Amino acid sequence: MTFVRFHAASANARGTFPGVFALANGLASDGVLSNVDAAWLRRANDAGNDAYANPSVTHPDVYDRTLNPAAAAWFRLSATHLTHMVEGYLDLLAKYGVAWVESRSDDPGRVIYADDVQIVVVPHETRY
Repeated sequence: MTFVRFHAASANARGTFPGVFALANGLASDGVLSNVDAAWLRRANDAGNDAYANPSVTHPDVYDRTLNPAAAAWFRLSATHLTHMVEGYLDLLAKYGVAWVESRSDDPGRVIYADDVQIVVVPHETRY
């Protein structure tokens, strides 16, 4: 497999499966994180934002719900430094009882954004 995605185990109200960062940030938005975990998440997000391109900043339409419904980011398996960084987020989700799954694919959908560590696709199917 070429790509990996860590995402919600079940669909949200829109019928999509939010990714690991959206799930973790959702916990923060809901105010359920401890002060220590909220501080860790802020540091981790800052480090990730400093190190990696945010597709929604460089390509504002990439997650537009009308143009690209169900758009989802996938990591390149070759970006091991990024997939290792995600482990802290997965630990956080597990700590707060948020169910997630790992999906792998060589062809997760129609590519609408690509860089050296990730792609964003509109899935061929709405479920992984």
